Amino acid sequence: MQTVTTSEARSGFAHIIDSTRRGPVLIQRQKRDVAVIMSADEYQRLVHLNVSEFQRFCDQIGEGAKAAGMNEQVLQELLRDD
Repeated sequence: MQTVTTSEARSGFAHIIDSTRRGPVLIQRQKRDVAVIMSADEYQRLVHLNVSEFQRFCDQIGEGAKAAGMNEQVLQELLRDD
């Protein structure tokens, strides 16, 4: 990943934007990581990945609950008992 200082990013912002075609660009201030600039395509890929992974997690939990005998009726009974 390319790394630039905040001063470099400020003075060469157009170049930084172009650089995101090759990968994310890390921006540092006083040798500390403060931001990452990435292409819109990469951002969309990451957002979709997170949604997909969450859905996969929920599906796994649902399958485990179903295998353990959990269903809508059991859930309703549990809620009534509270």
